[in-house]
Order: sequence, then structure tokens, then C-alpha cells
Amino acid sequence: QVQLVESGGGLVQAGGSLRLSCAASGRTFSRYVMGWFRQAPGKEREFVATISWSGGSTDYADSVKGRFTISRDNAKNTVYLQMNSLKPEDTAVYYCGASSGLGLQKRPYEYTYWGQGTQVIVSS
Repeated sequence: QVQLVESGGGLVQAGGSLRLSCAASGRTFSRYVMGWFRQAPGKEREFVATISWSGGSTDYADSVKGRFTISRDNAKNTVYLQMNSLKPEDTAVYYCGASSGLGLQKRPYEYTYWGQGTQVIVSS
């Protein structure tokens, strides 16, 4: 089992940056595909970014591509989401997920474990 705890959220001005962290428990962290999702008020949870076991493969939602970067440090059991050039549309609760899938996963139901989320608010 994997336990995930997100951190790093907060209030930032449009154009600013934040780095989210997701700390995972367990010695098998490297065996999970990791992903970031977000959910804004009144909207469904949407895919943001995902990263493979080794960190060699990544994928992003079109809305964040070029602005966000996902990375992982398996030695630290941590996955990160660097968010630059933030927009008000990025305001949401951001969730970290772990998937046992073999490939990059973009659908929420493909993730077995979830953190509690961290709030990101981007003001205009």
C-alpha cells in the first residue's frame, strides 16, 4: 500500500510559480506510475501530468504543457509538480495519485492511491 501526502500549495499571483510535492510511503514507490490531477469547484477531476516508474517518460495535459513539469525522486519517494506562469484557470485542489499500471495513466480511475490534495489559488 502507498500513502500519499501533498504539500506546497498556496496563494500566488498570476504569472507566479509554485512547486508541489507528493511524499509517498513504502519501499515500492518506484514501481508506481505517478500522476497529478486537479479539481476546480463545480468541475470534475482532470488530468494534469503523469510520469513513468523511472521518470524517463512524462505526459501533460494540453492546458499545462510548457508551463508545468512533473518529476520524481525515487530515492526520496517523492514526486513533484513545478508550476510556472500560473493562470487563474489553474486554481484548483491538486491531487497526487499512484497507479499500478504499466504505462502512463491519464484517467483518474486508473489510480489506486490518492493524497488528500493541496489547494492552489491563482489570483488575477
